[in-house]
Amino acid sequence: MSLKRALATLIIYCATANIAIAQYIPVPVRDNAYNINLLFAGDIMQHETQLKEARTANGTYSFSDNYRYIKKDIGAADIAIGNLETPIGKSGFSGYPSFCAPDSFLYAATGAGFDVLLLANNHCLDKGKPTILHTIEMMDSLGVEYCGVYRNSKEREERYPLILEKRGVRIALLNYTYGTNGREIPSPIVVNLIDKEVMAKDILKAKSLNPDVIIACMHWGDEYVSLPPARVKEMADWLLAQGVDHVIGNHPHVIQPIEMRYNEKRCKYNTVVYSTGNILSNMSLRKTDGGVMIKMKLTKYLNHTYVSALRYMFTWIAPKMSNGRRDFTIYPAATTEITGNSNAKNKLELFLDDSRKLMEKHNKGHVKEIRGDSVKLTF
Repeated sequence: MSLKRALATLIIYCATANIAIAQYIPVPVRDNAYNINLLFAGDIMQHETQLKEARTANGTYSFSDNYRYIKKDIGAADIAIGNLETPIGKSGFSGYPSFCAPDSFLYAATGAGFDVLLLANNHCLDKGKPTILHTIEMMDSLGVEYCGVYRNSKEREERYPLILEKRGVRIALLNYTYGTNGREIPSPIVVNLIDKEVMAKDILKAKSLNPDVIIACMHWGDEYVSLPPARVKEMADWLLAQGVDHVIGNHPHVIQPIEMRYNEKRCKYNTVVYSTGNILSNMSLRKTDGGVMIKMKLTKYLNHTYVSALRYMFTWIAPKMSNGRRDFTIYPAATTEITGNSNAKNKLELFLDDSRKLMEKHNKGHVKEIRGDSVKLTF
């Protein structure tokens, strides 16, 4: 029997027999399959100190160096997706509690290789209607896809779910937030809120667009807590039951576990990432000084699309230097060597120790840590 016929028989048998497999095992990628590499990063934030450090002598702001050590990893993905947790404004730049970043903050993220930026988060309306409109205008001008916030209901109808197609694989991307920090959504702006009735309709619409996979990116959960609460687990269960294939979460500002769940009914694995943590911020509390980049390989073979590899890479931002300043370079945590500052070295080791213990204890399925290029950091 040929390989193609054998795999086709296996897929048909699996779909009808509801075979239960105890653990996710990466599937070899066939030469004639369609393959696509996705990357999901955590919260991209801009606090006041980041503004101060990014300000140049001529009064402009430069953030491009922040990504220099992970730019290669982001750019290697066919589609890289991040959560932009600050609106982009023309003026009035500020950090927490009401974020607003200059255009150059967006230039840095897109220049690093992000193809899609998620906008549905609790800070999206921090500076009101003019700023969210400017954010969307900037995205359009740069040719960057966005998801979760729209100028009006007509635009949402036309552009949502976001359809991404690359290398023969078609993806429907969804994005929702638990709220907007109590700010009323100004008409006619539309912000995707977590609402089962609305989401069920969106998922049905996504299915009608004939995607190979549906991915929901959720802004949810409790801040600074390493394990998801019951309501988040219930929502993940509900999304998968509705037909979503993979769920990627953010907002807690700390890393939370990753699960590969076997779906007997559909004979495939579903991915649930509860929180990717922070990729860029000025947070320094334990566990908030880093995040995780998720690398997911999707393979499409005989119209059957599955996760053929799921990996993650820890990222980290160093603490303040002896002069009181903080460099907001994002480092590959596992391969960064620190000399000249025992405090920074201890903080990096603590972040890695906390993160690995969490993953080892609570991850489900075959999910592998990977490492970026080595970096030497001297204070």
